[in-house]
Amino acid sequence: MTQKLHVGGLNATTDDARLRAAFSEYGDITEAKVITRRDSGESRGFGFVTFADDASGEKAIAAKNSSDLDGSTITVSVARPRVDRPPQ
Repeated sequence: MTQKLHVGGLNATTDDARLRAAFSEYGDITEAKVITRRDSGESRGFGFVTFADDASGEKAIAAKNSSDLDGSTITVSVARPRVDRPPQ
């Protein structure tokens, strides 16, 4: 079973490849994605890393939560399912 992690506090210069590289030592990554603004393409400061198994995700959380990545202190936790909200 896969485990998707939320990575917050990303530096504006961190891209998908750098995010994948930072977490690759903990297991097989199926996806690493920095979320960007639609209009400008700039980082929104968070992203997601999906591991092929739960154990790899747990190791990554233990090792990387509150650590430094590209000059910023990141937070790493299990991603919650997206909740659709009505437009305001």
